[in-house]
Amino acid sequence: MKFYIIGDREIVLAFRLAGVSGFVAESREKVLEAFNRVTGRGGALSSPVEELPKVLILTEEAASMIEEEELDWQKKGKFPLIVEIPSLNGSVAGKKSLTDAIREAIGVQV
Repeated sequence: MKFYIIGDREIVLAFRLAGVSGFVAESREKVLEAFNRVTGRGGALSSPVEELPKVLILTEEAASMIEEEELDWQKKGKFPLIVEIPSLNGSVAGKKSLTDAIREAIGVQV
């Protein structure tokens, strides 16, 4: 399964050391550009034969810059699946944790 990460320099570097490709994006324009390329909405990745990832990892900060586009993509139910992770600075204030989201969605404490 192929993964791809979009986020700040330190997180992307850490994932690259683990063999995950990524793009450093610290502005809305750069995050959106990378998001569109990775989802196939804005052309191919780096080469025409490179396959699109099945899982796209976004730092919470990057995800907050493209909330509407991310939500539209998730509603379509296509790959890549989007997963948000905290940056090195920790979680963004007011952001629900995965546990909170599950609890709210199904009413079961995890």
